[in-house]
This record gives sequence, structure tokens and C-alpha cells, in this order.
Amino acid sequence: MLNRRTLRIKVMQALYAYHQAVGSDYLLALDRIAEAFVPDLNAPEAQDRKLLQGQRKLAEVIFREWHKTGEQPEPTDDADMNDAVKEAIKFYQVAVAKDKTYYGGQLIYAAESIHNQYLHLLNIPETLLQVIEEERVRDSRRYTAAKEPLLDASRLLENQAIEKLINNLQLQDLTIRRAQKWHGEDELEALRTAWRSEMKQDPELLSYLAAPAGNYQEDQEILKHLYKNYVFKGTSLPAYIEEDDLNWEENRAVVKNLVVKTVKMLDEAADETLVLMSLSANWPEDKEFAESLYQQTLAEDAKYEQLIAESTQNWDVERVALTDKILLKMALCEMHLFRAIPVKVTINEYIEISKMYSTPKSKQFVNGILDKLAQDLTASGAIRKSGRGLLDNQ
Repeated sequence: MLNRRTLRIKVMQALYAYHQAVGSDYLLALDRIAEAFVPDLNAPEAQDRKLLQGQRKLAEVIFREWHKTGEQPEPTDDADMNDAVKEAIKFYQVAVAKDKTYYGGQLIYAAESIHNQYLHLLNIPETLLQVIEEERVRDSRRYTAAKEPLLDASRLLENQAIEKLINNLQLQDLTIRRAQKWHGEDELEALRTAWRSEMKQDPELLSYLAAPAGNYQEDQEILKHLYKNYVFKGTSLPAYIEEDDLNWEENRAVVKNLVVKTVKMLDEAADETLVLMSLSANWPEDKEFAESLYQQTLAEDAKYEQLIAESTQNWDVERVALTDKILLKMALCEMHLFRAIPVKVTINEYIEISKMYSTPKSKQFVNGILDKLAQDLTASGAIRKSGRGLLDNQ
């Protein structure tokens, strides 16, 4: 199931994308100032290009100063320049606000899409049976004349565990509502290739097909085997899924856990009313955690930037890798905002994430900064924990 570390990673990615977008917004705002002072070639009288260039440069200086300090610039005697700066500031503020909302929404979409991928993969067996039946009909015509033996896949076509999965009422409902059927030509081709090039040569599957039907446990085990070896491993299907889902590499473990647990739940006693796996044990609470962490990290960005700068006196904070800076700010936000999460848990989580997503030396850097800040902020009372959050904080 979805865990808090995965959510923290989604928040980190959303914040990284947001900061990249804000950097582009800044450059676009400067471009708008430059455009305001481009010579008008259709003007009745020739314009003073040096004057326009001077206006542009001064307007850019004023905008950069506003961006750095946040203080409203004093108007100059040049109305054109005032208008250009004002328009650039307005453009930048609107664009940043949109980006904040957009990437916050993308964060939740990225998390919830994990459950959609889970449902999507649960629909593979039904489509696989269709592929097998299509091939059986086609090959029976082709090989009849040649009198070559055909692979008898009837036991897989009659697999009771697959039948239970296909007939699950919740899967049928969610598949329709979220459009998670396997029907695209690329999807079908990936499945056909996996069947012809990989599954049909699998000794374990061939042994299963050759054995007498009627053993439910064997039906369940071969379904588990197909998922583990040809959906989450193998060549054709994993390649297609990875190409289709840019976050597959990091989502794979969560989706695999959900699928494997579902197959295990399909025992002989299960019926069509079996409840499928949820995204998390308490998605509304986890969703609130992710949204709050994203929103509050941005709201306190300047405060956390200052704290980091004070803890890196021998290092220019501007030179700190953006990923490291985001992780540090998220950790500080989590320490302040979520009183029930122990400080050590927070620090360990962000150290682990830094190992996966940042530079080789980030682990030591993040650990050192967070450990020092946590001690100082706890001693000053800025970080206050309660309940489970008090564990290991002595």
C-alpha cells in the first residue's frame, strides 16, 4: 500500500517542478519587459534605440530588486518604465500562483494514479485470455493443413482464479468509471508479444497447461507467477508500462504489493463481492498530510531558507543543490507542522530520500544540517512534539 515515504517523494517532485516553473516565470517576466522596449519599426518617427535600451535595463534592475526583496518599487519619472515593471510583476505573480495550484493538484493526481495503475494491471488477465483465444482461432486454421500440434491453453482459459478476478464487481465498476481496460492497440500488441515470445516458452506455465484441470490452488499460483514474471519482470509488458507511465520505476513496488496481495485474496472462498485493495489505509488522512506538507513548505519558504543559510555559514546557500534544499525545507516543515511524527523519523526519512534522488554526498549533508537544526529548534521550543511524536526525542 501507499506509504508516507512515497507521499514525501511525490511532494518533493511537485516542489521541484514548481521551483523549475517559477524560474521560467521569472525569465518570461523579464522577456515581457524587453518586449515593452523593442523599437517600433512602424512608428512615424525613428525611435531612440539607446533610450529604449536604457529604459529596458533600468526596468529589469527594478524588477530584479523587487523579486529579491519583495518590496513594492518606488515609481520613477518614466511612465513607460513604471508600466513595464508593473505589468511584469503582475504577470509573474499570476503565473506563480497558477503554478502553485497546478503542481499541488499534480501531486495528488500522481499519488491517486497509483491506484489507477493497480486497477489497470488487474485487467491484464481478461485481455490475455482474449489474446490467447484470438491466437487459438487463427492458428487452428493455419496449422490444420500442416498438421502441426497446437499449444493447448484451455486450462488457462478456464482458470478459476482469473474468472474470480474478472467477475469481481468492484473491479468491473472502477474499471468502467476510471477507463482502465486494456484496449489500445499498443497495449494489445505488448500483451501479444509477451504471450508469444515469453509466456509460451515458460516451463512452469507449460507444465501447468499439461496438468489436469480442477486444482484451484494451482490456478491461483499460476496467476501469481504470470504477474511476478511477466508484468513486474520480463521484457514486453514492463517496457510498455514504463513507457506509458513516467513514474513507473518509483511506483512499481507499491503497485506490485497491491496486485500480489489481491491475487492472494482470491482464494477459493472469495466471491464477486471481494473488496479490492485501497490506495492506503486512510487515504483522506494521507492526502491531507501530502497537501499540508506541500502548501506549508511553500508558505514558510523564506523562513526555512534563512534557517538553512544560518546553518551553512561556511557554504553559500545558493550553491546548495535544489533537491537538497527542498528536502531540508520539507523536513523542517514536517518537524514544525506534524507534532505526532518523531523528529528522528523525519530526519531518517529525508536521509533515505536524499540517497535515492540527490547527489552522493547529500546523505551526510542533509543529516548534518537537520540534526543541528532539530536540536536547536527543539531546545528553543520552536519544535514541539506530542503523543507518538515524543518518542526518541529525548
